[in-house]
Amino acid sequence: MVNQLKGRRFENDWTAEEFEDIYSDITQAVTVPVNIKVKMEQRVLDLGSMEEILRETDIIVLQDCGCRSIRGNCDGPLAVHINLDDVGDQMLESGDYNPRRVPLEEALKALRVSHEAGLVHLAYTMEGDATPKLICSCCPCCCHTLSGLLRFGVAKHVLKSDMTSATDADACTDCGVCAERCHFGARKMIEGAMVYNADQCFGCGLCVSTCQANAITLAKKG
Repeated sequence: MVNQLKGRRFENDWTAEEFEDIYSDITQAVTVPVNIKVKMEQRVLDLGSMEEILRETDIIVLQDCGCRSIRGNCDGPLAVHINLDDVGDQMLESGDYNPRRVPLEEALKALRVSHEAGLVHLAYTMEGDATPKLICSCCPCCCHTLSGLLRFGVAKHVLKSDMTSATDADACTDCGVCAERCHFGARKMIEGAMVYNADQCFGCGLCVSTCQANAITLAKKG
């Protein structure tokens, strides 16, 4: 049961003070779906945004997720946190969370594994950087950004999305799988029917890849 006074869901949970300190260094965090079909200008394209980010870097370093290593509130995969270029060099030097330099293909495989596990991919741009240098695969129980957003709404000033999902009501079978995959509360089952709140959608794509009816698509926000 959540401690309503402190907003804690687990004994080992982030505090509001820790959130404020973390967010002071983050300029922006953007959800980036992987291997999801995206509808754009009446065409359906394979989204390659994540691969484009990784291809434009010189160094890719894969390490264990710091949040899940510290909090340990779920059994999500650990070796799914990616650091790029100078941040990758820094992590290799520090040795924290088992960092190792990997090729593009291994980094993309880690992202596919984490997507299947129901984790949200966030590309972080830190203060002073022009482009993302950290790519996390985040869960709502350990990750500071998702946890802060869901518990207190304090991450909305840094968490952004270029995408949003749409549902073909005629094709939807109300199976509820998308609601189970949605961490943001955009999709809920109410009296046996799937109800969608577009304002809560952050375009992570977790609902799209598991929709057996192919009723959900992602599209660029207008």
